[in-house]
Amino acid sequence: MQNPVNKNASKNAAALLKFLSETAGKKLITGQHTQSKGMEELTLIKEKTGKLPKLVGFELLSYSPNIVYEGASEACLTEVYDNKGTLNDAFTLGLKGDAILTFTFHWFSPLGGKDKSFFTENTDFDAEKVLVEGTPERNAFYSDMDYIAGELKRFSDADIPILWRPFHESEGIWFWWGAKGPDVAAELYKLMYEHFTEHHKLNNLLWVWNCPLAEGYPGDSYVDVISRDIYLQEYKATNYREEYESLINATTKNKVAAIGELGTLPDAATLENDMVPWAYYMTWSHEFCLTEKFNTFDSLKKLYDSEVTVTM
Repeated sequence: MQNPVNKNASKNAAALLKFLSETAGKKLITGQHTQSKGMEELTLIKEKTGKLPKLVGFELLSYSPNIVYEGASEACLTEVYDNKGTLNDAFTLGLKGDAILTFTFHWFSPLGGKDKSFFTENTDFDAEKVLVEGTPERNAFYSDMDYIAGELKRFSDADIPILWRPFHESEGIWFWWGAKGPDVAAELYKLMYEHFTEHHKLNNLLWVWNCPLAEGYPGDSYVDVISRDIYLQEYKATNYREEYESLINATTKNKVAAIGELGTLPDAATLENDMVPWAYYMTWSHEFCLTEKFNTFDSLKKLYDSEVTVTM
């Protein structure tokens, strides 16, 4: 059985990690990301399958303290306003105790930037300067962390466990936290881990690292779940075994593994023939779930009906 890296992890956080470690390799936990208050994705899945995903993902982008509204595009403002208040829905769902919650944070850059400033192209925020004591970047980084910790505190007080996945996709340079390389992102992750666990006592968090590159792995002392995001260029029926082997070989074989985001659902028949030890997957939101552009509703139903998947 795998124990949480935070020695002060809450009872429910430890129980969730135990569940993930015992499930991986036997069954696959179904997951769906939502980023708007309507949670339309859950409504559609219930309609098409008669069931709900066991894992529900929520987005914290609108909780970024440094959103520059002036001059922002309509697309940016729509995404922000649609996302406002979603943590209330997450809290309500978490209190019921049936769903597993995971949080993603498209973090608008702590200083400067414009429009969707979580994208590198929209900010000159230098993540590497966060690692230097006394810089404006480091001060802003910690200020933002304190604010987000305040938003997470009610989950901690209620001992609602959260699969916390910060600094995702640091294998690429498209987000500011990955722009200086995955090794810098890993150092940011360590700073957050220490600040959230030691200073803010957020003992309900399970720490999910999201990068398939060896040079960026923070180390087993900081990670509860290893993960990667997978978006196929074209459809194929797959259980993502190749991606699993690549991930554990690059990072560690000592942790639960998961697909943090995907565009194409795992194929039910392929999984049933070859059960890869992913603990869970999370399909991305909007068109990845609400349309048949990436997944047919028939394949969704087959996956949710399969004897090797876990639904709510």
